[in-house]
Amino acid sequence: MKEIALAGGCFWGVDEYFSRKKGVISTKAGYANGIKENPTYNEVCTGRTGHAETVLVKYDEAVIGLTDVLEKFFKVIDPTILNRQGNDRGTQYRTGIYYLDEADIPVIEGFIESKRKEYSDPIVTEVLPLKNFFDAEEYHQDYLKKNPRGYCHIDLNAD
Repeated sequence: MKEIALAGGCFWGVDEYFSRKKGVISTKAGYANGIKENPTYNEVCTGRTGHAETVLVKYDEAVIGLTDVLEKFFKVIDPTILNRQGNDRGTQYRTGIYYLDEADIPVIEGFIESKRKEYSDPIVTEVLPLKNFFDAEEYHQDYLKKNPRGYCHIDLNAD
């Protein structure tokens, strides 16, 4: 099993989207790469903790590889927009790929490089090691399963 942390704006949609993908074992909504230990949602929403709303994706690389995970991720985000996805604005809604395994760096960098030609604007999705990850509150976990009509900025049916 492998893990990658993906920040794609509001974590509700990213969480639900990846939970539906073959080869994904589990997803967990949380807050990544900030400066405060165990932040609350309200603290993260201020933009002062430095965290990004992020989904930790655990996947079976024998079924879905990292490149495929990233391909799917780029289908539901706009990697050229800084600190915003859909109606959500602020640094907590930035896009990011946070790796746990340094062996993933060449795959991620190669993927980003291959995507550059598809966009007229520069790709601003950050690629960094996962420095920290704190689980979001329970009501955020599987939010769109619990609230099927809840807000979501992404196409949950994208391949």
